[in-house]
Amino acid sequence: MPESSSQRGGATRRSVLAAGLSAAALAAFGPAAGAFAAPGGAEAAGAAPAADWFAQPAKAVRPKFRWWWPDGLVDPAEIAREIDQMADAGFGGAEIAAVHHSITDTSVLDTARHGWGSAAWRDGVKAALRQAARRGLTVDLTLGPSWPVAVPGVTPDDAAAAKELVYGKVTLTGGAGYDGPVPASVYPAASGVTVQELLAVQAVRVNTAYSSGKATGLDAASVTDLTALVSGSRLTWTPPDSATWIILAYWQRGSGQQPEAGPHSSPAAYVVDHFSAAGTGAVTRYWDREILDPTLLRLLGSAGGAFFEDSVEVETKGLQWTPALPDAFRRHTGRDLLPYLPAVVLDNGNQIFAFEARLTQEIRHDFWETVSHLFNENHLGALREWAHGHGMKLRSQPYGLQTDAIASAAVLDIPEGESLGFKNLDDYRCLAGGRDMAGHRILSCEAGAYSGGAYNTTWDRFLRTMGGAYAAGVNQTVIHGFSYATAPGVAWPGFAAFSPYNGAVGYGESWGPRQPTWQHVPDIAGYLGRVHQVLQSGTVRADIAVFRQTGYSATGIGASWLTSTGVPLGWTHQFLSGPLLDLPSATVSGKRLAPDGPAYKALFLEGDFFYGSNPTLAVADARRLLTFARAGLPTVLFGAFDQALTPGLPDDGETDELRALTAQLLALPNVRRVTDKTLVGAAFADLGVAPDVSYAASSTLLNAHRATDDADFYYFCNGKHAETVKPAVAAIDHAVTVHSTRRAGSGTVPYLLDPWTGRVTRLAEYTQDGDAFTFRVALQPGETLVVALARPAAFGDRTGARPHVVATDADSVLFADGSPALRSAAGGTYTTTLSDGRTVTTQIPEVPAPLTLDQWTLTVDDWRPGADATSTEIVGHTLTLDALLPWSQIPELADVGGVGRYRTTVTLPETWTSSTGAVLRLGSVSDTCRVSVNGTRLDPVDRLNPVVDLGGLLRPGSNTVEVEVATPLFNRLRVSNPAVFGTATRQAYGLVGPVRLVPYAQRTVV
Repeated sequence: MPESSSQRGGATRRSVLAAGLSAAALAAFGPAAGAFAAPGGAEAAGAAPAADWFAQPAKAVRPKFRWWWPDGLVDPAEIAREIDQMADAGFGGAEIAAVHHSITDTSVLDTARHGWGSAAWRDGVKAALRQAARRGLTVDLTLGPSWPVAVPGVTPDDAAAAKELVYGKVTLTGGAGYDGPVPASVYPAASGVTVQELLAVQAVRVNTAYSSGKATGLDAASVTDLTALVSGSRLTWTPPDSATWIILAYWQRGSGQQPEAGPHSSPAAYVVDHFSAAGTGAVTRYWDREILDPTLLRLLGSAGGAFFEDSVEVETKGLQWTPALPDAFRRHTGRDLLPYLPAVVLDNGNQIFAFEARLTQEIRHDFWETVSHLFNENHLGALREWAHGHGMKLRSQPYGLQTDAIASAAVLDIPEGESLGFKNLDDYRCLAGGRDMAGHRILSCEAGAYSGGAYNTTWDRFLRTMGGAYAAGVNQTVIHGFSYATAPGVAWPGFAAFSPYNGAVGYGESWGPRQPTWQHVPDIAGYLGRVHQVLQSGTVRADIAVFRQTGYSATGIGASWLTSTGVPLGWTHQFLSGPLLDLPSATVSGKRLAPDGPAYKALFLEGDFFYGSNPTLAVADARRLLTFARAGLPTVLFGAFDQALTPGLPDDGETDELRALTAQLLALPNVRRVTDKTLVGAAFADLGVAPDVSYAASSTLLNAHRATDDADFYYFCNGKHAETVKPAVAAIDHAVTVHSTRRAGSGTVPYLLDPWTGRVTRLAEYTQDGDAFTFRVALQPGETLVVALARPAAFGDRTGARPHVVATDADSVLFADGSPALRSAAGGTYTTTLSDGRTVTTQIPEVPAPLTLDQWTLTVDDWRPGADATSTEIVGHTLTLDALLPWSQIPELADVGGVGRYRTTVTLPETWTSSTGAVLRLGSVSDTCRVSVNGTRLDPVDRLNPVVDLGGLLRPGSNTVEVEVATPLFNRLRVSNPAVFGTATRQAYGLVGPVRLVPYAQRTVV
């Protein structure tokens, strides 16, 4: 069983904030009480005990797993064991998902008896809920097998089944008439679809002046309804002139889509209509009648979990459709949809016809806005109310369609994004805007899925990915994923949902005890839980609300100036769409929008990126923005909004009304219009708007701000806007200024919250100007830092109003025994300026020279296939190393995955005293590791900056240092399963270093 955090001893690791540290300083900020003896034998007292909410984050905020089951072919006893495995490793719950893309012959899963929703599946769910309740974990249930949501009993022809609108066409030239069958669909119906209904037949004249790309131009004024001319299945019609005409027939029918990699059930499940009450009703009725028996209902009532809807990947060769769309379009726009169908019909996701460009944009906007309303009302809203009726929440990934995902995020209890499908951080900021304006707390993320990542995903890669996502609003991770132990025909190390995938290395990872790194995973889970705890506290604060006319997400499209220039200077922003302006939070007070929530300092509006960057604005939205600005909200418009256009088809006089509103808006003294995106920042400055966090120069530092009644929390990450951005992020070291939301002079001081150890330590070096605090941040790529501005009582700090350091030429400074103390890796005389105005010189004696540790004894547990797919045989290796090399370059270890224990002896001089400490720099190490000194295990190692403070654990004479490293299994699988993994290149595992022991001395500033 993994060791709990309360069982771990050892000295404090180096903090990730270096207040003015040079690269040579290497010292930890603020060791915990007793971890390091200050000069004169006094214990460090600057580190108050961390509040329980941070040191031991609640299970509700800890990371969860996506838990892949081979449908219902599961053993309840094994299910209970796997819940225990997650709980013992420090995770907070799991989401049950029927996913088995790796199994090509699904007949081995016996869906008739063990399919999704079967009695066997329900028994497994009950076992999971019972054991989760015992262990304090939550269990979420995916609404159907795989994705998109589907349930058994729905056939492709049912009213509840997903629908498509497909077209048939005939081209007429030279005035030739047509006498023949109604044009059939250009694509045959999917298997199982037996019914299709003719919606309409039209004729329309070709106008090549409107052609765009592969889309054929058409003359909108020529659209002629021929439906009444259809007799039986035949049509007779002659064009009025000799131009080229196209006859279009529109057929509505079931799409026949099944959930991914099915069938998963018997009878097979079909995807439901996501835009109609009938489709959603089929899901809820199935659950109420077939799944939620009294026992399961009782267990759900105590689960505290959520129903979950995975990716909304509603796929069709035609246009996503529901029969109620024409009526809904008429209610929404006051117009008939049918004359505009040529501009919206799709062919394999591509537009095939177009009217004049602006008209086409207006039609498509109105169509997809109508679809969005149907999706949010009939699907997400209805599912949420049903979930609440069962004491559950609704979590969903509300993107994948051309719908307003920002508005959808406000509907959901828990919106969710994904690290695999999202192109950059702005995709998260879209969902965060909906979450925060609606007053919800959680933005979840399907985290850590990588193409080709099976059995080679490292935790440092995961952490680099999530670091930036947290800065963009994510505060809960559902890790992708944890596979059930086994399934028929699988190979070692067990069933993996996505590997092999089409015969090759799959995507995603199968975490769990099958992985050598699992014994170190409690360190990762504790770190993630503490980050979640901070980022779920209080309310978010964001600088700018970016109004988006079209609320898509998963597009990678950001905001002018803010994304490219503002964020690297410390600015934060979120995206809002029209429906959010009608929420109760959409008010202005004290020049802030949503003052009790994100408290945006300004609103930014630019042209619609999704529709030609036109300066569009709906009249209703213009009225709301004018109201906000009149209430004092600073507003910046980029583009020709003096000539604003409606995003959809305008009614008579509507454009004039819009421009009258924007003229009033632009005339206000707190509104600026710019025509050059590089001037957006200057416009904010001219309005007196500044970010909560600022840096003097452009940086890769990202930040997020949360405010509670007691503290302001600032999360920092040295990350990047998107994983694909080149070049790689470099280390940073520069000053950062943050602001407190409490009044100046209230006794607020800055604290460092270490998410790896749970310790809270008072920051010893900073400057203060009113509510602004400035300190230096030094972070390696992907590394994170949490700072809190609070009164000392908030963290049980009894050091009182002691002076702090405002400047020093020493490597670092910390509070020790209630007073500032200097640390340095070199002897000398150091000058320190204190906040009470004093300047103090401190003498630090000579410090022993750094040591490079290159002589090691390495003992390796080599994990290999055992007697069956879930058994592992361990073969031992012992080597003596004169130099550190990756295992792939050591012949005996070239194909090994497992756990290695590196041990070396360090001899220190007799002059070594209690006032001398050292840090251990591990250099390159893959994947996870733990460090022990003289038999005492140290705190968890920051995977992205593996530097640990050995504090007072070293002694004169002989010292033993041990580094335990755990690796992925990829190299072993290259030889044990060459058909899948054999063509891949070996990966560099193990401790590569260089490993350096760097002594330091510490002296109190007097």
